[in-house]
Amino acid sequence: MEKVKIGLLGMGTVGSGVWKILKTNRDEIIRNCGYEIEVSKILVKDLGKQRDVDAPDELYTDDFEDILSDDGIDIVVEVMGGIEPAREYILKSMDAGKHVVSANKALIADHGKEIFKKSKSKGVMFLYEASVAGGIPVLSSIRESLAGNRVEEVMGIVNGTTNYILTKMAKEGVDFESVLKEAQDKGYAELDPTADVEGYDAAHKLTILGILSFGTDIELSSVYREGITNIQPIDIEYAKELGYAIKLLAIGKDRGGDIEMRVHPTFIPLEHPLASVGDVFNAVFLKGNAVGDLMFYGRGAGDMPTGSAVVGDIIDIVKNRNNIYYISNSRDEKLVKPMEETVCKYYIRIMVKDKPGVLGKIASKFGKNNVSLSSVIQKGRKTPTVSLVFITHNSREGNIQEAMEDILSIEEVVEIANLIRVENGVDE
Repeated sequence: MEKVKIGLLGMGTVGSGVWKILKTNRDEIIRNCGYEIEVSKILVKDLGKQRDVDAPDELYTDDFEDILSDDGIDIVVEVMGGIEPAREYILKSMDAGKHVVSANKALIADHGKEIFKKSKSKGVMFLYEASVAGGIPVLSSIRESLAGNRVEEVMGIVNGTTNYILTKMAKEGVDFESVLKEAQDKGYAELDPTADVEGYDAAHKLTILGILSFGTDIELSSVYREGITNIQPIDIEYAKELGYAIKLLAIGKDRGGDIEMRVHPTFIPLEHPLASVGDVFNAVFLKGNAVGDLMFYGRGAGDMPTGSAVVGDIIDIVKNRNNIYYISNSRDEKLVKPMEETVCKYYIRIMVKDKPGVLGKIASKFGKNNVSLSSVIQKGRKTPTVSLVFITHNSREGNIQEAMEDILSIEEVVEIANLIRVENGVDE
């Protein structure tokens, strides 16, 4: 059986999954691509570290040159993470004529344009299915099965940690900090959870989705980002009462002009498919102008799901390396719409002193700033402060923010307790 040799950069969670799948599913892989895929070298930082895989000691190296200089290695698989030296290793591998597979979402979001350009100039393939939503084959579906569509919208739950936290808060009525600690204890959240709970991880993934879906260069810095740390149990209760769930969504929209790219907590109707996606699961909802609505659902992380996506890319390269195709990411030049120009509905919870006339004063501020109200709920009586909850009609973000500033000037207003955007409302 003819072999294709790969160099594996990293033997952490994803690298271990790749190794296990190549061994466990050897016969299926041979049937699918006609070759045996063999790991020839494994780059690690610490040669003495104990690992829970049965790779022979002679495969390990701590010198990247051992992989780069090996002409027998056709494909380099980067699963080490981080920006450097991963970026350097990928570019050098391409210079050496080696195809590359990566699971590195942060690197692709920050340096994808440079890597795509190098891939094309050197005549090698670069695939990165595992960088978004783990084992869910959403990128290959956009690239291949949906190639005859113009993608109009992509909206997804692409971070399992935040989805677990919000699901737990909704089911048990507990606060954010308590659930975060539990998620850390179970290994669902890092000791420093900032990348997840502040939306950075989702923004990286949305950037990659947007580049591929909308066929244009997108800078990570142009993606609006807001995390879930301000979500309170009371907001989740109001959401249920109003017929919504709260999810951290990565949202990209192309209406034929500028595109929207934003990550933030979102009210989404309970009947929407994304509303029922719970715990650590991921899902991507996509709208094509020909195919209509689609949703991809599955595990977005873990050694085997993510390893599955990596191995899928390896097989794709093995089957196509003699007839190389390129992934165009710059068919058009589209600008990302400034967040203040975004139009959607809003949930706004305001804490006020319980005095006559305060609702009228707030309503007038909304009207002054061209914000139309759909509904108002008041909770609490005979207490020093009460909640006023507003749902707006479609409104411009800039007008909403100006209205918030004006409302804060009202003497009876204690605070703007929360502002959450609403997607897929009835008049959108």
